[in-house]
Parts: sequence; C-alpha cells; structure tokens
Amino acid sequence: QVQLVESGGGLVQAGGSLRLSCAASGSIFSVNFMGWYRQGPGKQRELVATITSGGSTVYADSVKGRFTISRDNAKNTVYLQMNILKPEDTAVYSCAAGIFSPPSRYWGQGTQVTVSS
Repeated sequence: QVQLVESGGGLVQAGGSLRLSCAASGSIFSVNFMGWYRQGPGKQRELVATITSGGSTVYADSVKGRFTISRDNAKNTVYLQMNILKPEDTAVYSCAAGIFSPPSRYWGQGTQVTVSS
C-alpha cells in the first residue's frame, strides 16, 4: 500500500504560479513512477505529467514549457511547479503512484487549483 497526500492548491490569477506537493509513504520502494493528473469541470481526467524512479519525465502537450515535475527522494515527495497558469488549467489535481508488477495505481485525495481570468 502507498499513501499519498497532496498540498499546495489554491486560487491564483492567470499568469501566476503555484507549486503542488505530493508526499508518499508506505511501500514506496515498489513505486515505478509518480505523476499528476487533473480533472476539470465537465471533463475527463487527463494526464498532466509523470516522473519515473529514474527521473524520466513526460508532459501533456498543453503544459509543456509551463509546468515542471520533479522529485525529492530524500523526502519521498513529488512536486509540480506550475507557471504561466491559464483559466483552462482550473481542475482538481491528483497525485498518483504507479507500480508495474503487479499493475497497481494509488491516488491522493486531490487538491483544487482555480485560475481566475
């Protein structure tokens, strides 16, 4: 089992920045990748960014150049630095931890990010 706790959401004006944090605990040695997903109003959940245990990253096209995912292994924490925020970034952002074998996915409780125009 892996437990995830997110923090850092809030209300920000367009063009502003926020940093989300996701602290992991439990069987984190088995985690192969961690990532951030989001679900906007009336939309399906979508991938924002992922980072593997080796540090490889993947970003959604919509956030490339604006968002940066990183990890602090000593703190078992993954971050999502969000810059140049747009109203369309408004969503509930959830942290996820993935294990390849056996295939497993763990989710945090989610944190609201609201970008005003």
